[in-house]
Amino acid sequence: MRLKSDFITQDIDDTQFLVPVGAEAFSGIVRSNKTAAFIVNLLKEETTEGQIIDAMYERFDAPKEEIAADVREILTTLRNIHALEEE
Repeated sequence: MRLKSDFITQDIDDTQFLVPVGAEAFSGIVRSNKTAAFIVNLLKEETTEGQIIDAMYERFDAPKEEIAADVREILTTLRNIHALEEE
């Protein structure tokens, strides 16, 4: 999976904004916290849910089960706004 090319990110101070530039299904702006921004940045390249969880586990000091739940929640949000390309 990866972030659709219809979405771009803009970092301002410590906040990342996800903006649709050609998406028809969503016409808003998503403001990401550091965790969500880390995931979105990983999704700029082809990756899997497992790879995201592993990368976050290496970066953040949290139980893997908690990280996996956070990843699933953020991926669900991105799916709901049709921001992901998945095969």
